[in-house]
Amino acid sequence: MKMLVTGATGFLGQKLVVRLVQMGYEVIGLGRNKQAGAALQKSGVLFKHVELSNREEVLDACQHADYVFHCGALSSPWGKYEDFYQANVMGTRHIIEACQTHRVKRLVYVSTPSIYFYYDERKNVKEDDVLPAAFVNEYAQTKFLAEEEIDQAFRNGLPVITIRPRAIFGPGDQAILPRLIRVCEKGALPIIGNEKVEVDITYVENVVDALLLCLKSGEHTLGQKYNITNGVNVDLYEMIEKVMEQLGKPVRYKKISEKTAFSLAKWLEFISKHLLRGREPILTRYTVSVLSKSQTLNIERAKEELGYKPRVSIEEGMLHFAEWWKENNGN
Repeated sequence: MKMLVTGATGFLGQKLVVRLVQMGYEVIGLGRNKQAGAALQKSGVLFKHVELSNREEVLDACQHADYVFHCGALSSPWGKYEDFYQANVMGTRHIIEACQTHRVKRLVYVSTPSIYFYYDERKNVKEDDVLPAAFVNEYAQTKFLAEEEIDQAFRNGLPVITIRPRAIFGPGDQAILPRLIRVCEKGALPIIGNEKVEVDITYVENVVDALLLCLKSGEHTLGQKYNITNGVNVDLYEMIEKVMEQLGKPVRYKKISEKTAFSLAKWLEFISKHLLRGREPILTRYTVSVLSKSQTLNIERAKEELGYKPRVSIEEGMLHFAEWWKENNGN
């Protein structure tokens, strides 16, 4: 049985690849990071340096795969739409074509709950709740378009399952917690509007568990979408304080009104687009939304239909992350 993983050199993809190898599967890993790919090769993975936007490369890479996990994506709160479109929409289209051409037994697609949010407060969001009229950024927009490609592939007979994991963290994370840590280290963390902000986060190995459940789940799960979290809502600022405490670092806050923060972010985005050649601004409206609005998901469908149960608690996951961070950041 050969498993193919796109985004194999990314945070989630690397963890999935390691687990699949440990389970005894033959694994083909597609990714852009050659250095990380070389490390995967040493663990027994057949690594292929492939751009998902390159149709021929994708078709060739997938020809011997039995199952495909599509974890690869351009994930960022800021960037050019065309870059997101090529990676997330065209890349998914090419993976689908490859799966259809080579008669892959099942495609498991990693989407995002970012498609639910639009600068608002939403709690207990279910998979089939109404989506916003406009998406919060180019990443969310193109991931939604990619889901539409997946849905059409299912209607055309391809066995597919989609998961939407929320705010993945753990050892190796280079996005969520590291960004917050660096803000705290450089100065004061802004408290925007409401001081009580409830969020979902998900330990990375729990997401891997969910992906593996999708591998052998029943026929009734095909074509479905599943929210994946740790199943426990956390207070955003309490979480940050706990992480910084484990790292032995202080947290200073600076209160700012929501209106002021949104106005500042909008102005910074304008300057970035028109004067700084698209460089990511230090504050975006999406970031303001994340820091000021409670956003939580309902995972009952994943529990009931996939048998998903978060195995590693948030507290245990934070300890693992803190240990890794101290080992790799010199403090």
